[in-house]
Amino acid sequence: MQIKVNGVQHTFNGDPEMPLLWYLRDELGLTGTKFGCGIALCGACTVHQNGEAVRSCVVVMRAVAGAEITTIEGLAANGGLHPVQQAWMRVNVPQCGYCQPGQIMEAAALLNNQKKPTDQQIDEAMAGNICRCGTYQRIRAAIKMAAEGPV
Repeated sequence: MQIKVNGVQHTFNGDPEMPLLWYLRDELGLTGTKFGCGIALCGACTVHQNGEAVRSCVVVMRAVAGAEITTIEGLAANGGLHPVQQAWMRVNVPQCGYCQPGQIMEAAALLNNQKKPTDQQIDEAMAGNICRCGTYQRIRAAIKMAAEGPV
């Protein structure tokens, strides 16, 4: 099957039931996407499938045949930073940092669909992404900053 990851076409001939997360990490070496819970509850493994946020730990390879996948490594163009990544740095969101790739990918998907989200929309969209360090207020502030335009 064919799959495009971060703009690069790949051929996958392995087990169609393999989780996308393992393909990204183990076969493509894209380790920015993290393993957390393995059951789609924590959000650490969030990537974009055709522009929508999905949990790569439970999405199997047969479900992404022909899809375009974007990981944290491919979020920004030309080696720069995505506006969400810029805002994350300005607000100093991360503490331990483990959940941050998934948080950023979820936030970027939110802003692709909702240009000026309200606090409630941000909270609803981000509710499935767990941060054990509790940086939720800074996450919301960074999303609002990114929504305002260039950081």
